[in-house]
Amino acid sequence: MEKGTNLFLKRQTSEIRKFILENLQNPKIVTLVVDKFGISRTAVYKNIKKLINEGKIKREEKHQKRKYTLVSEERLFIYNMSDALSESEIWKRDIEDHTPKKDNVRHIWEYGFTEMFNNAIDHSNGTRILVKILFNSIKTSMYIVDNGIGVFRKIKNKFNLSNEREAILELAKGKLTTNAAEHTGEGIFFTSRAFDVFFIESHGIFFTHNDTVDKDVLFEDIDDGLNGTVIYMEIKNDSNRLLSDIFDKFSEDYGFDKTIIPIELARYGDENLVSRSQAKRVLTRVNLFKNVMFDFKNVPQIGQAFADEIFRVFAKSNPTIKLGYVNANEEIENMIKRALVSNV
Repeated sequence: MEKGTNLFLKRQTSEIRKFILENLQNPKIVTLVVDKFGISRTAVYKNIKKLINEGKIKREEKHQKRKYTLVSEERLFIYNMSDALSESEIWKRDIEDHTPKKDNVRHIWEYGFTEMFNNAIDHSNGTRILVKILFNSIKTSMYIVDNGIGVFRKIKNKFNLSNEREAILELAKGKLTTNAAEHTGEGIFFTSRAFDVFFIESHGIFFTHNDTVDKDVLFEDIDDGLNGTVIYMEIKNDSNRLLSDIFDKFSEDYGFDKTIIPIELARYGDENLVSRSQAKRVLTRVNLFKNVMFDFKNVPQIGQAFADEIFRVFAKSNPTIKLGYVNANEEIENMIKRALVSNV
């Protein structure tokens, strides 16, 4: 009985300290812990003191108010492209020891780092790569920055796209590479979905995939004065996510055969998606997949020609490709159903 009681108290103490770390930015953290766990304020302060002694948090005195913050560490590495860089060697030598020890999380970091660092080596046409790692007791994050041409501009030029915004739509689909002989085009797609937060910024365009809400988001005209490409990755140190689950979600018969296309990224500003040419833009390279899901989240309406081009014309010409849709409002669903009926 005593052993069970001790185990319960130990587990509760662990949960209390984890909750403190995750909610430390709340100015009423002590009251928050008291209300959640039903312990005294004195017990809360004892746990906070323990975390301070362990070097996980620090106390700041400001204007007679007590404030606690996470203790964060930082590592910075700069590499010259002329040095015949190897992403796997750099991972082992410089990066691995600064990532969480939990196997599944370290596996995600190894995949994400080596894929993104290799992209900078092979595709950026730059001269330097900067890697910045930030870590605390809750999460680890990383910046990979190069001074090259910029990822969106490189894709736009390679595939003769009308603008860099179209490059983001293609990246969101997956299987996109500017060097098909040496790359599959899967790296950015899977990396963006493996982390809690992922973003790419280049020449005033900011693209992010937030796994918490499972959404791709685009911001334009970011006045940052940055050239080249900035990639950011972040994940909690105790995440239970498995990289294999990410691969399985988009794979059939051991291949990368599924994709989810965020239709929102096909819109320029407030334009409506009404034409066949807009639909054809969405359908670029869709024939590389066996299972395609169109996500209409945040899209208020589409035109009949747009729906017809995808769900009748393309579907009829590509009977082996399974098409589906999600997050369509009633108006959009009616347009799609009309196209599907016409295809019968």
